[in-house]
Amino acid sequence: MNYKETLLMPKTEFPMRGNLPKREPDMQKAWNETDIYKQVLDRTKDRPMFVLHDGPPYANGDIHIGHALNKILKDFIVRFKSMSGYYAPYIPGWDTHGLPIEQALTNSGVNRKEMTVAQFRQLCEDYAYKQIDSQRIQFKRLGVRGDWENPYITLKPEYEAQQIKVFGEMAKKGYIYKGLKPVYWSPSSESALAEAEIEYQDKKSASIYVAFNVKQGNGVLEEGTKIIIWTTTPWTIPANLGIAVHPDLSYAVVNTGGDRFVVVEALLEEVAEKIGWSSYTKEKMIKGEELENIVAAHPIYDRDSLVMLGEHVTTDSGTGCVHTAPGHGEDDFIIGKKYGLDVLCPVNDRGVMTEEAPGFEGLFYDKANKVITEKLTEVGALLSMEFITHSYPHDWRTKKPVIYRATAQWFASIDAFRPELLEAVKETKWVPSWGETRLFNMIRDRGDWCISRQRAWGVPIPVFYAENGDPIITDETIAHVSDLFRKHGSNIWFKRETKDLLPEGFTHPGSPNGEFTKENDIMDVWFDSGSSHQAVLELRDDAQRPADLYLEGSDQYRGWFNSSLITGVAVTGKAPYKGVLSHGFALDGEGRKMSKSLGNTVIPSKVMDQLGADILRLWVASVDFQADVRVSDAILKQVTEVYRKIRNTFRFLLGNLDGFDPTQHAVSYENLREVDQFMLVKLNELIKNVRSYYENYEFAAIYHAINNFFTVDMSSFYLDFAKDVLYIEAENQSERRAIQTVLYETLTALAKLLSPILPHTADEVWAEVPGATEQYVQLTDMPEYQEIADAASLTVKWTAFMNVRDDVLKALEKARNEKVIGKSLTAHVRLYADSDVTDLLASIQEDLKQLFIVSGFEVAGSKAEAPDDAVKLDTASVVIEKASGETCERCWTVTEEVGQDSAYSTLCLRCAKVVDEHYPELN
Repeated sequence: MNYKETLLMPKTEFPMRGNLPKREPDMQKAWNETDIYKQVLDRTKDRPMFVLHDGPPYANGDIHIGHALNKILKDFIVRFKSMSGYYAPYIPGWDTHGLPIEQALTNSGVNRKEMTVAQFRQLCEDYAYKQIDSQRIQFKRLGVRGDWENPYITLKPEYEAQQIKVFGEMAKKGYIYKGLKPVYWSPSSESALAEAEIEYQDKKSASIYVAFNVKQGNGVLEEGTKIIIWTTTPWTIPANLGIAVHPDLSYAVVNTGGDRFVVVEALLEEVAEKIGWSSYTKEKMIKGEELENIVAAHPIYDRDSLVMLGEHVTTDSGTGCVHTAPGHGEDDFIIGKKYGLDVLCPVNDRGVMTEEAPGFEGLFYDKANKVITEKLTEVGALLSMEFITHSYPHDWRTKKPVIYRATAQWFASIDAFRPELLEAVKETKWVPSWGETRLFNMIRDRGDWCISRQRAWGVPIPVFYAENGDPIITDETIAHVSDLFRKHGSNIWFKRETKDLLPEGFTHPGSPNGEFTKENDIMDVWFDSGSSHQAVLELRDDAQRPADLYLEGSDQYRGWFNSSLITGVAVTGKAPYKGVLSHGFALDGEGRKMSKSLGNTVIPSKVMDQLGADILRLWVASVDFQADVRVSDAILKQVTEVYRKIRNTFRFLLGNLDGFDPTQHAVSYENLREVDQFMLVKLNELIKNVRSYYENYEFAAIYHAINNFFTVDMSSFYLDFAKDVLYIEAENQSERRAIQTVLYETLTALAKLLSPILPHTADEVWAEVPGATEQYVQLTDMPEYQEIADAASLTVKWTAFMNVRDDVLKALEKARNEKVIGKSLTAHVRLYADSDVTDLLASIQEDLKQLFIVSGFEVAGSKAEAPDDAVKLDTASVVIEKASGETCERCWTVTEEVGQDSAYSTLCLRCAKVVDEHYPELN
């Protein structure tokens, strides 16, 4: 044995390199084998329940980085709650109905025309389950803990049965009706869409100004005067039945040299420029209300176009005279209904013009634009045309444009209980706070919800029709259909004849012959997921309604947050959630939307294969998730560096606790040195702050607080000077045990605090913690904040010392750069300071040269007495000299004491004493 072997160097089995891609799957296997989810629930079963209700991702394709962001955030919260006084089950869910699965099967070669609807639906179900199995593996690989073997799935019979009850309850209250009105219609999907299924993309459209000749002016306008309308949808001109003007706006009748035109005065100059009038004169001004019931001639057909008064008319663009086609616009429909116009819709399900648009039948609506403008030019009605690029609604699934089209659809009335919905929004806690305003305005302004879809793969609308066409929705039929779905699944609707779906012996006055038909439309998929409060929160023992929290992306204000609110308030009078938390979208490192075409996607599975799930989780903790977040290889590399610091600090703590038994060696707080007490005060402050950050979902604050604690408070200060005690002193020396006590408290607290964010690393650390009785740290509770009586005074004193230390370190760095010294232990420090600093240093009982990590330290005088070559700093002036003496072979201190003990010629007196007392074999 030589003297270096007497150093108590760190010893640990905890590896420096995480090798997370290999270690994490092994840990997850162990969690699965020991059923860690059940263990956590069993441990906390007598606590108050906290329910974070999972918004179901769609069961199609591999998970993307947005999925990872969402699921990891949820896992942070659930894990924290289970460690802070709650019973916090987590029930994952999947949304499984809808067009994407139909398309996926069609794209794979399935021919729907060669099978029954029931057979095709069975293929859809089989496909959905395969996607669920694939996504479940990927979500579990993220380290997300939950009831993965018993998730909720919207296609399950028990779920569908509860959804039918939601529909029935809404129908019972009068909130469900069937009506003919314009809705978003997707020709590419051949189905109606709800607002939540619409996204806006740029589209190039023809912008046209069209003249309608007045044929009946009612003494206000002369016959032949032309009313000018503007539209970007020429294909709707064949459906025109009227023109809307605002009753309170002023309209000008202008003469351009023979022709008279009517246009709102506020837009006259703009219209004149667009049409190209070289000159014009105003003949008279007319208030909009005077134009009511004037009749114009349709420019193409022998048909009237009625002038009507509408409050929806604005002067933002156009002419102030609004082309009105009741079959192709919501405002058009409403004003047309008021004035008794027909609902003309000459476009079929596939977006093709019908025989109700003579001359254009058979043309796809978009192709009809050119032919219709050519016809308008031929009859002299087209005054101007240009092409503009504008934001236009698209089908969010097919990414193709949609149209407004009047069809008979099933609706959920919003007007019927809008005040209750708005009140429920106010009663909910929103994070961020602007979420309340966003959803409040959406509910305030939205029209009725179109809930029917003309597709095959979904939950059927449980409506029967009598012989006279009356729809049948009764308590009896709803209960019967719900029971059928619970026993057989909703595919029974398509397998059985109508009479076999009705209760036995069912009669209805509208069917004297006992004949009935059934609705073939399915429900909007948002009705599916929006019913989860009834199908999951109400139905399962490990859930409760209302949930404590819904957490999804900000797009769900118009999606799941919205549909859940509507169905929840409709059924119970209350929102299904107490709180709503939303996150932004994941963008690339430059802030661009991710897309395969740009090649800037970050795939979670690849990140985990290369870096590990804990790196991905640490990235989630590092970002301000309430806004859009950025992720790239470079960003993940930065996060990996932070992880490495965390891991290496854990390794250092574990290594220096070798041989430490907290039940025997821990030093009580009052017997610790001040510097040790100060570190426990800092740790305690960290515990308080981090717990508060968890409670308020401020994960980035946790990331920065813990990183700062590890880097500044621990590595750069406490652990740096503690090495001189930990490595050099005897194993049971009091100062060493004091430091080990601090290290132990820090280790256990940080393992717990980081467990929700880095569950793999935290459990790996916990396996090495001295005296740990729990198998996993996730089976413990968060560390508690302790009131320390002298915390404030300690903080003031030692913060002041840290400022002095920072200045000394600056002086040491300068001396090192100037080659005066090498390592700091080769330095002797002379400090010149005023009384506040000298009094502070005099009050510190610890060895100052040890705290500054130098071989010599002295307070040499006041600031005024500092020599000219001193480094002038904020707290003191500092002179750095090379320490005199020789370097101790064991502690590396430079001192003239080396060799003063003749038995140990290469050791200082301190090391000689330790070796002499504890390593007699070297004598």
